[in-house]
Amino acid sequence: MPGPLNGHAALVTGATGGIGRVIAQRLAADGAAVVIAHLGDHPAATALAEHITRAGGTAMPLEADLRDPDAVRALCQHAHEQLGPIDILVSNAGAYPRVPWTETTPDHWSDALDTNLTSHFLLARELTPAMTASGHGRIITIGSVLAAAGRHDLTGYISAKAGLEGLTRALARELGPTGITANCVAPGSIRVPAEDAVVDDPEAMNTRQLARQCVKRRGSPADIAAAVAFLASDDAGFITGQTLRVDGGWILG
Repeated sequence: MPGPLNGHAALVTGATGGIGRVIAQRLAADGAAVVIAHLGDHPAATALAEHITRAGGTAMPLEADLRDPDAVRALCQHAHEQLGPIDILVSNAGAYPRVPWTETTPDHWSDALDTNLTSHFLLARELTPAMTASGHGRIITIGSVLAAAGRHDLTGYISAKAGLEGLTRALARELGPTGITANCVAPGSIRVPAEDAVVDDPEAMNTRQLARQCVKRRGSPADIAAAVAFLASDDAGFITGQTLRVDGGWILG
């Protein structure tokens, strides 16, 4: 499929979720061959790969527990073997565990960091050698504006996302001389179908959120995918170590 990412191969984690799925579709539409990385969501991953293929793109579903170093290593090796060197990593997978501070145990803390920070480290560690060898790479992590805003009952999640921004800046400094850029996209309040299952009053939630934002509409996964596609492209070759907040102006600073 011709496009600005033609000839590149991307690995998108959490690719069957609301945001990850649209990112994978956008990168494929822009010409990249895409690995749809997931955890136990075979029907959705297969359906997404088939959808991309019918549209003229190239996609392959692969399963891995990104908290497991051996599983991450196997995922990356299989991806390289099937699609060639992966030179775009969209490190999107994560979890959003809500636990009040007074109930947060060391296990809760460790789980939140393993899922939302260490997994990103493991992926970058496995993929950067091939990027370094090719002289080209894009590492794009998906953070959260909550790393700057804070929120009740999300201590582990927010701490991990703040750490992810730091990891991304460190990678930018370490890897820039080899031709690799590293940037973080921090979504604001993005409207996804799963929201309805966890929000008691969606209309009231929409009203509160729009009052916080400069742009008076809810964000969509396509907004995040557009930012990722730009950072993956040659047009963003001189941008690294940045956090791009895609939040409608919710967090200004």
